[in-house]
Amino acid sequence: QVQLVESGGGLVQAGGSLRLSCAASGRTFSTYTMGWFRQAPGKEREFVTAISWSGNRIYYADSVKGRFTISRDVGKSTVYLQMNSLKPEDTAVYYCAATLLPAGMTLSQYPYWGQGTQVTVSS
Repeated sequence: QVQLVESGGGLVQAGGSLRLSCAASGRTFSTYTMGWFRQAPGKEREFVTAISWSGNRIYYADSVKGRFTISRDVGKSTVYLQMNSLKPEDTAVYYCAATLLPAGMTLSQYPYWGQGTQVTVSS
């Protein structure tokens, strides 16, 4: 089992940047595929990005391609989400998730979740 704690959320103006962090503890971090999902008010939780345990497979939702970058630091057991050129529609609670599957872009593939961090983008 793995425990996940997100940080780095906040309020930013449109066009600005934020970097989210997700610190993992428990079982070996390097064996997990890590993902980021988000949930806006009144909407379903949706996939944002994921990185395989090896780091050689990365997936992005079309809505964030070219603006968001996922990365991982195995030594620190941390995954990051660098968000640039933020838009008001990026406003959501962002969740970190982990799975032992080699890849995953759906909620049901991730058994482990963090508590979420709020990102608010003002226009």
